[in-house]
Amino acid sequence: MNVLIIAQYFPPDLGGSSTRAYNVAKGLSLNGCNVTVIAAFPHYPHGRIPAEYRWKPIKVEWMGRIKVIRTFMPPIRSVGFFRRILLIASFAFSALFAMPIIGKVDVIWASSWIPGLIYGTVKRRPVALNVDDLTLEDLVDLELIREDSFILKVAERVYKFFLVKADAVTPISPGYTEILSKKYCVKPDRIHVVRGGVDLSIFKPYPSKHNNNKFTILYSGAFSVAYDFETVFKAAKIIEEVDRDVEFVIQGIGELLNHMISRINDLGVKNVRIINKVLSREAVAELLSQADVLILPLAKFKKPYGGFSSKLYEYQAVGKPIICCADGQPAEHIKMTGSGLVVKPGDYEALAKAVIWLKENPKLALEMGENGRRYVEKEASIEAIGLKMKQTLQALIAKSDQSSTFRIFR
Repeated sequence: MNVLIIAQYFPPDLGGSSTRAYNVAKGLSLNGCNVTVIAAFPHYPHGRIPAEYRWKPIKVEWMGRIKVIRTFMPPIRSVGFFRRILLIASFAFSALFAMPIIGKVDVIWASSWIPGLIYGTVKRRPVALNVDDLTLEDLVDLELIREDSFILKVAERVYKFFLVKADAVTPISPGYTEILSKKYCVKPDRIHVVRGGVDLSIFKPYPSKHNNNKFTILYSGAFSVAYDFETVFKAAKIIEEVDRDVEFVIQGIGELLNHMISRINDLGVKNVRIINKVLSREAVAELLSQADVLILPLAKFKKPYGGFSSKLYEYQAVGKPIICCADGQPAEHIKMTGSGLVVKPGDYEALAKAVIWLKENPKLALEMGENGRRYVEKEASIEAIGLKMKQTLQALIAKSDQSSTFRIFR
């Protein structure tokens, strides 16, 4: 089976969308598929295009057995609504540069919807659109846009247009199914939940390299509005006054960096360390392994969070206990797998208590970490999610071959 993946974000880009696209690509490849990826030049979130890509419309490279065709992206930092729209539009256009060299295509899986549907029309092949998150709903829940906003209403109509044109939709979380069906009118038989996975050859327990006696709580990922670092800083301040052997480490990059540094200074917190740099996936995995506890501090949404952060699987894969500051799907997952503690979003006092409890109960913390590792080995390896995606796409091909009618852009 020849699968074409179209994804604006692909490693070394940061973020859940990049991780999702890579895991699907490698998972399909490990299950015997021929995979070609069309992706933008590395750019997220800093906007710096590496030297080897500059002034080129296209560049072909290989990641193992996966053919990756990189296409032009302007050197613009992904900050603000209009810059993000410009980046999306740029890739929607430049992705078409790869049309003459993609070879045979049996099915298309696209996290970038516009070029995905265009390729589906031109190649007359079925298209599955991926849904990593419900961006519009998240913006409303985080009160970043008004529910009656004209821009929001237009964006919802655009989303609906693309989603109903797809042959299938593959949300990353079952929490999205109802909204996709009821709000965006996607027929239930076209919705196929394929959860995120984790590359267990990279994310695994590493030998400890502790060179100090600090009990470390680590966050790794983007510094974005989806995460509530204020609660982390306030919890750190409480702990600082009762236990000086605890340290919080926050690794990543993003638009909130300056605000985070300012808040740390305002609160006078001394036990928080920021590692402001991009790390390779291998380096991230090793960093996670060196922590005592891993934390997912999601922001407080109006409704229980229906999404699912791919970093939870990475956290579980390294065998460490997790503190999940969230409602909804992430919290349910942690409880179901017995891999950590759940704290209500924004409750910094409860977060501080959870950290101290894990520090004082090392055997139970170890058991939680082992529970998480066992779960991902059984249910969330990229081989497993690749097989699920392969079966979904095979069914899509079989269904399309029975009909000569293609709905894309018609």
